[in-house]
Amino acid sequence: MPVSEVLTQSQIDALLSAARGGENIGSTEDTGGEKKYRKYDFRSPRKFTKDRLKMLDSIFENYSRNLNSRINGLMHTSCEISVESAEEQRYYEFSNALIEGDILTLAYIRYGDVREEAPVLLHVTKPLMLSMIDRMMGGEGEVDDDLDPEYTFTDLELKIAEGLTHYFVDNMGESWENYIHLDFDFGRIEPNPTMIQPLGLDEIVVIMDLTVKFPNCDGRMSICLPGMVLTNIFGEINRQNTAHKNQDEAAAKEIFESLKNTEIELVAEICRTQLKLSDIYHLSVGDVIDLKRPKDSPVYINIGGRRWFDGVMGVHNKNMAVKIGKTYYEPEERDVEQDGR
Repeated sequence: MPVSEVLTQSQIDALLSAARGGENIGSTEDTGGEKKYRKYDFRSPRKFTKDRLKMLDSIFENYSRNLNSRINGLMHTSCEISVESAEEQRYYEFSNALIEGDILTLAYIRYGDVREEAPVLLHVTKPLMLSMIDRMMGGEGEVDDDLDPEYTFTDLELKIAEGLTHYFVDNMGESWENYIHLDFDFGRIEPNPTMIQPLGLDEIVVIMDLTVKFPNCDGRMSICLPGMVLTNIFGEINRQNTAHKNQDEAAAKEIFESLKNTEIELVAEICRTQLKLSDIYHLSVGDVIDLKRPKDSPVYINIGGRRWFDGVMGVHNKNMAVKIGKTYYEPEERDVEQDGR
């Protein structure tokens, strides 16, 4: 054990006292007013970081907005869809909440030439699904408050439910466009999810819970994303981002190489001054124009009409030349504030 983790004698006495008093040593409650901590299960370590979960939350926020507007148009009513939570769980925690008679939809993700084998699962609570089916058949979406939990869907209701969930799956890929192009292929619906096990019970999954509210009914839509599928997708996103970065760097280098051979005009400006037209008319050889600047003042070297360098006049190989003294640049609004103008 590291030295920093060695308990002091007072801490050991406090733990022994708590144990003798029957208190829960591992409790997250703290009666001393200090910061509370959540238990961490080392047997089931978290696979996805908070940033990844926030990313999924953002993706399905986009999905909920897109689906919201389309359901409003499809069912001719007002509807509100929002993301309630994004949680990493084991698959059995999701499957244990399903009951006989629920409808479970299986869909498969494609990107590039890859088609993931593990399915994405979509579950809509039974009252909410019955309400949407009723609206699709011309009703008001009313659902009995005392609906039998063991109610089973008829063949006609299953057919309508299949069309609805097919619609939900088809619109799921658009929300990923900011990160990666994904296609969600509708697989099938299962009217009795307790009889199938598409994923291992201990497999890591991320559950996206969405709340759906109609004027006279509300419920929940849950989307179960297999952890291995998400890991592959995140890896592909990182690979594409790296490839795009390399392409951008290569393109920038190519552009710079082409610009290196571009000819531009450099203007060495000794000074600027103003004369009356009558004075210019009477100028003759040998006249002197007072520039109001010392003779050792720097020469302005302009590129594109802007001052970039200061230089000094001189001679090089019997030719007039300007030696660059320092790099200098003034914002555009100050370019006109040169001495002697």
